[in-house]
Amino acid sequence: MDVTPSTLADRVPWADIRNGVLAGMAILALLLPPGAPVSHSASQLTASREPTPLRQAEFGGVDASNDMRHMANWIASAGDHAAMPFVMIDKRASRLYVFDAQARLLDHTPVLLGSAQGDDSTPGIGDKAIADVLPEERTTPAGRFTGQRGLNIIGEDVVWVDYDAAVSMHRVRTTQPKERRLQRLASETVDDNRISYGCINIPAAFFDAHIAPTFSAHRAMVYVLPEQKSLQTVFGTKVPAARHTEQAQGHLAQMIK
Repeated sequence: MDVTPSTLADRVPWADIRNGVLAGMAILALLLPPGAPVSHSASQLTASREPTPLRQAEFGGVDASNDMRHMANWIASAGDHAAMPFVMIDKRASRLYVFDAQARLLDHTPVLLGSAQGDDSTPGIGDKAIADVLPEERTTPAGRFTGQRGLNIIGEDVVWVDYDAAVSMHRVRTTQPKERRLQRLASETVDDNRISYGCINIPAAFFDAHIAPTFSAHRAMVYVLPEQKSLQTVFGTKVPAARHTEQAQGHLAQMIK
């Protein structure tokens, strides 16, 4: 008579077949040398090759330079700030940014910086009297610093950036009206923000709202971006050469069309 699949299934000893397969797999496992490759599905291989996403700083839609964004992302992904709040200063833009311990931007402000261009402090500058500091020596040094609250020689509370070089962050001073420091902070250009002897002058309200609380209970990191040197030279990190802005991507899309 004809044998249908259902009647054939009833006649096949499935338990014997299953036991035979299991025995064969056991023998194969014994024959394979230690460390022999194991087959994976395509989806498993793809998942294993997926790179771990790097942590990114959060700017909240605030415009910032490519160097600022790259450096902030590097700090966040590398954990260089040791899970502390941190401050970043873009000298080329004369602007200061305050981040919390999770690398989220809290606020930003224009600042006044050293009147001389350059990324290094003159050796021994911290031991000089203000009157003896030459115009070319009035630089705001670039680098990674551990900021700490303290007092200057006139008893004003400041945040020391580089104590040996006498460089600090402090409230903007208006003791010399002819310098027009408040007007310089309020202007839309950055060319007139270079006026100090090297210290970082911050609007008083911003200092009280963000700088003082950030450094009140503990130290925090301060990153001063260079204006002449590269990020790699100063921090050991490099901005990727292949970098496209949204505008460049828009132009590319138009060319493809």
